[in-house]
Amino acid sequence: MSNTSNKSEIAKDGVSLRYEQGLAKLTEIDGQAGHKVIDSLAGICPDLARYVIEYPFGDIYQREGLDLKTRELITVAALTALGNCQPQLNVHIHGALNVGCTREEIVEAILQMSVYAGFPAALNGMFVAKEVFAEVTTN
Repeated sequence: MSNTSNKSEIAKDGVSLRYEQGLAKLTEIDGQAGHKVIDSLAGICPDLARYVIEYPFGDIYQREGLDLKTRELITVAALTALGNCQPQLNVHIHGALNVGCTREEIVEAILQMSVYAGFPAALNGMFVAKEVFAEVTTN
């Protein structure tokens, strides 16, 4: 049984509890970077923005089986393995750092993907990590 009992209930303002909880989790992980992604969808497909908040952050990230640090490392690995998700990888590397992952852990997760996803995917991921680390250092 899921630990998300009746999250589809509607709050007083017409927004689902899933959405409210998802938006809070997104903010906890990604800060304003996550909001920029959501805001960028408002003019073209606000439903997609809502789905991104409700399902991954309102349902999956709310589960108790893994802590946020582990979830973000898994997400970094998955996006690296896909090989063509650099913008999303950038956001989630920031998120991983925000929830306590070290640079070394992020680098190791990306390096591990060279075995299963190939060198091009790992190289692309490592270059995104390098960019994020440089950005974090200068800010």
